[in-house]
Amino acid sequence: MPIKKSFSKLSHLTLGLFVFLIIISIKIYALPVPPSMDAKSWVLMDYDSGQVLISKNPDERRAPASLTKLMTEYVVASQIKSGAIGMNDLVKISKHAWLGGGAKTDGSTSFLKVNSEVSLKNLLHGMIIQSGNDAAIALAEHVSGSEKAFTHLMNFYAKKLGMKNTCYSDASGYPVENHYSSAKDIAILSRALIHDFPQEYAISSVKEFKWNGIKQRNRNALLWKDSRIDGIKTGHTSAAGYCLDASELRGHSRLIAIVLGASTNKERANDAMNLLEYGFRYFKTYKLYDTSKPIVTSRLWEGKKNRLQIGVSKKVFVTIEAGKYSDIKTSLNLPASLIAPYKKGAKIGTLKITLNGKTLKTVPLVAMSDAQRGSFFSRKYDSILLWFHKH
Repeated sequence: MPIKKSFSKLSHLTLGLFVFLIIISIKIYALPVPPSMDAKSWVLMDYDSGQVLISKNPDERRAPASLTKLMTEYVVASQIKSGAIGMNDLVKISKHAWLGGGAKTDGSTSFLKVNSEVSLKNLLHGMIIQSGNDAAIALAEHVSGSEKAFTHLMNFYAKKLGMKNTCYSDASGYPVENHYSSAKDIAILSRALIHDFPQEYAISSVKEFKWNGIKQRNRNALLWKDSRIDGIKTGHTSAAGYCLDASELRGHSRLIAIVLGASTNKERANDAMNLLEYGFRYFKTYKLYDTSKPIVTSRLWEGKKNRLQIGVSKKVFVTIEAGKYSDIKTSLNLPASLIAPYKKGAKIGTLKITLNGKTLKTVPLVAMSDAQRGSFFSRKYDSILLWFHKH
């Protein structure tokens, strides 16, 4: 009997230990461990929410190499949209563009000839697909008259987009003094490019471009590895190392991966791919609020109506680890009393979204319609009620 009891206790202990190990292994497996990479800095950003999911040295100022051309593209696209220039414009290739990025230079080129005329459309394709430095300089001169003047526009848009660690001193990314950006800033720019100028962005998914008898191959190797990857840009100089800006769309979710300062072309491609795979595996994007539905309806004083619907002016997305949706908390910060009038879209308060005590984002709350003042008598009546309400 004692032997059987001992065996029974041992069996229970063994079973308990086995279950415990299973639980621990599941927890360990569920923890998202970021991929190990030797690149100097990198960022993985969700497109919908704009959240940085994981990063290394995201704000470190580094030479951006040809990722500079993303801003050149953004400025050119904005000028096209405004009507200042057009895709069919013929652009004369200056000596400066040829000397700074032509066939006899060290960097990537579109093989443009001095004093020739090339359509803006072909220049844009050559700059985005082949990363032609001469094409970038020619586009800058066409927009602003000179490359130097064009950089003022580049820095204007950088500031407007909230790129706090970026300064441009040329249009191509050729290494010069006071020319830098960061992984996070490049992700911000990439997100804006995709959203604001989808037609121009689509050029970055073209694998080959043939012009003037020369076939130009896209330098983004990931385009051949996964059809869901549709951009964005590569870059390399001795100062910058190997850089890659990649974006992938899976279903309705898009991620943007920035890798700066990798050691080789192969390493930057592998790093970007690993970041994207990691993001799609461990994170999920949720739409919390739409612009068509109010978040709260509050008492309105001294207005024609006594209720005001309050919501958001833009759809609100958050990206979090998969399985953590139920842990999201929201809180509203609104004035104690809302007194008419209000214009539609007027900021009234803020919505704070948190996860496990960490603020994910703070969103402005706005009036969803005009709220006009009531008549003289209704306002006086409401002011009396409001006095009693406060006291």
